[in-house]
Amino acid sequence: MKRHGNTLYITTQGTYLARERESLLIRVEKETRLRMPVQTLDGVVCFGNVSWSPFAVGLCAESGVTVSLLTERGRFLGRVVGPVSGNVLLRRQQYRASDSEQASAEVARAVISGKVANTRTVLLRAQRDHAGPGENQQITRAVARLANLLRTLQNPLPLDELRGVEGEAAQAYFGVFPELLRPPGSGFTFTGRTRRPPLDNVNALLSFLYVLLAHDARSACEAVGLDPQIGFLHRDRPGRASLALDLMEELRPVLGDRVALSLINRGQVQADGFRTTESGAVEMDDKTRKTVLVAYQKRKQDELQHPFLQEKVTVGILLHVQARLLARFLRGDLDAYPPFFWR
Repeated sequence: MKRHGNTLYITTQGTYLARERESLLIRVEKETRLRMPVQTLDGVVCFGNVSWSPFAVGLCAESGVTVSLLTERGRFLGRVVGPVSGNVLLRRQQYRASDSEQASAEVARAVISGKVANTRTVLLRAQRDHAGPGENQQITRAVARLANLLRTLQNPLPLDELRGVEGEAAQAYFGVFPELLRPPGSGFTFTGRTRRPPLDNVNALLSFLYVLLAHDARSACEAVGLDPQIGFLHRDRPGRASLALDLMEELRPVLGDRVALSLINRGQVQADGFRTTESGAVEMDDKTRKTVLVAYQKRKQDELQHPFLQEKVTVGILLHVQARLLARFLRGDLDAYPPFFWR
């Protein structure tokens, strides 16, 4: 089993990364602020004006540490990766399965089943955590609707119908998302999922967490030897890591939504930590962004029981585990891809 390494997030503008033997040196204004042995890292994510020595980049590439480059506000720019891992036979099987409508629908149905089940768990946990004198009927109805959709997903469906089920589940889930925000009147608003750009502070928080999750999902695909561009639920599109998007779907509620709700409901982030730009997009300030990064990393350290493997794993390694299970399915070692069901 792969060990859960750290992801290094660099948000300080003007940071310079250098190499010293087998470690990365993080320097700000020529002063070394941090020394990180490369063997402790899974990835490095750089926000904005962060520069590198070629030797630091080479060390990361040689060590299998993926470097992602983002704008200061979190928009993805590019990645630096080392040699492709895994063998070509696995990727050939992946391409064949992706070209097959039936095989793609089989994987997509598992992914959507995991996503719908896990969003339902988010709602159930919210009801338990904020139980009051009366039951929230809106959440109760959404939970029942998601349960019905899960029963629908027990039967094979073509891709178009599966996407319809996914859309209906998202509508039910995000339709009651404002009911999960505590306390009322905290200044956090959510009127529906908006992406590019996010139009309120809750969407800005969710989108930022999904960017972090996408980085981890793509790294997991590459580490296992799968092609992150070739997906099953998400089809081919130039520049899109379709398989990474597939892989992260079932973990959005676990590593994205639940972290966002905890940050808001515990008062760890404040509404005044967000601002609206001239274009109408909502962005978070540096202090809020760092708080989110710390919370995301802390969540990845949590342990849980994997329902298929029946062993304890950290949340941070779940994407790697699911990528390996998908690879085993594509090789024919498993009869079906087992999605992650959060308990």
